[in-house]
Amino acid sequence: MKEYIEKRAIDIAYYIIEHNTTVRQTAKQFGISKSTVHKDVAERLTLINPLLAAEARKVLDMNKSERHIRGGLATKDKYLREKSLK
Repeated sequence: MKEYIEKRAIDIAYYIIEHNTTVRQTAKQFGISKSTVHKDVAERLTLINPLLAAEARKVLDMNKSERHIRGGLATKDKYLREKSLK
């Protein structure tokens, strides 16, 4: 594996853990796709640093389990904004 890919995978994991970010937020921050974030954390990082990969995975799993709540709140906010504009 290329050195810059290993470094990116490690940087991504630390960023996810420190900022408690979602895959989408992380991808935007690093200028890469969501698929690359997943591949870096799920596959590449487990070979490089399994403990760090497990910690990042915990954060991502927690965010995934809460996404339906965030989606519902976003929809609620959307309709409240639309109602206030009328």
